[in-house]
Amino acid sequence: MAENDEQQQNPAAAPAPAPAGDQAAQEGHRFGVQRVYVKDVSFEAPDTPNVFRQQYSPQVNFSINNRSNKIEEGLYEVVLRLTADVKQDDKTVFLVEIQQAGIFEIRGIEGEQLEQVLTITCPNVLFPYGREAIDALVTRGSFPALLLAPINFESIYMQAKQQQEEKLAGDAPAASADSAATKEADSH
Repeated sequence: MAENDEQQQNPAAAPAPAPAGDQAAQEGHRFGVQRVYVKDVSFEAPDTPNVFRQQYSPQVNFSINNRSNKIEEGLYEVVLRLTADVKQDDKTVFLVEIQQAGIFEIRGIEGEQLEQVLTITCPNVLFPYGREAIDALVTRGSFPALLLAPINFESIYMQAKQQQEEKLAGDAPAASADSAATKEADSH
């Protein structure tokens, strides 16, 4: 037992393995969150106070999208837009939208890997902040909490890529047929 106490008090006795982040930094890759902020927020409850006098059985329509832009070399702003349109009997009970944004330092990552960081990693960082902000707005509006389930941004990214590839594959035969028709018309 005394030996265990001695080892715990002297952490320098055994060298610690280098964290995985240090290895990435040595290879020139860098990812960091510089700032997380609310860019825009909106809450509307057009049918108040009448809605409070009815049985609450809402239909929730939720949408999400994100965009990114390069601020300067190695700095990117990513904006995650979350919208919840809650209706009851085809009337809007409330509409809440937030643009949760962040500034990210991303260096040494290019091409498809950069696209993945901007559309998967950054939204994963921002989503918990946006989810909490939506819940806070809804409860301040005197409605029951609206707890959004976690989102798999990697799955969304993969589905979008697959749809894009299918669309390109579907357009390719039509494009080659058009170019063949153009060549035929030019030759006459």
